[in-house]
Amino acid sequence: VQLQASGGGLVQAGGSLRLSCAASGSIFSINGMGWYRQAPGKQRELVAVITSRSTSYADSVKGRFTISRDNAKNTVYLQMNSLKPEDTAVYYCNADVKVLPQMPEYKYWGHGTQVTVSS
Repeated sequence: VQLQASGGGLVQAGGSLRLSCAASGSIFSINGMGWYRQAPGKQRELVAVITSRSTSYADSVKGRFTISRDNAKNTVYLQMNSLKPEDTAVYYCNADVKVLPQMPEYKYWGHGTQVTVSS
């Protein structure tokens, strides 16, 4: 199973970016999908998570970021609006995947995409 993230880049404060992350490979089912980020010198932190029933966000991004998914494409998106310099980080996606119905879920990670917000 591979997760390929895309959509990062350089944007001015107040701008928008949309991240995408597509899962591919031997996939039976995907439960939760999410986005994390890691800024220089800081620990990786949760940004947003989506399951079949709910979404949740870090307080720092509520009202500005929206997570969504396309189950037919095994893809999760992160729409980021009103970006701030403190949103600058490498953004990583993950997915809780079953490769076979009798196997437990395993969390797979993408390689990350850089988001830089200039002031």
